Amino acid sequence: MERFFRSLKTERLNNLVFVNHLSAVDAVEKYIRFYNYKRLHSTLGYLTPNQKKIELNNAA
Repeated sequence: MERFFRSLKTERLNNLVFVNHLSAVDAVEKYIRFYNYKRLHSTLGYLTPNQKKIELNNAA
């Protein structure tokens, strides 16, 4: 969890200024979708978290 928040802050929110709360929520939600479905993770064998979850579910 800590690594996710570090990535969120450094990769997406660093130096951004938000007009209102809704725009901040939107930016975080977009990053979460990116993080889970597009961003490759070296610790997961260069898979996305969603791909790894599917792989583990199929193995069970």
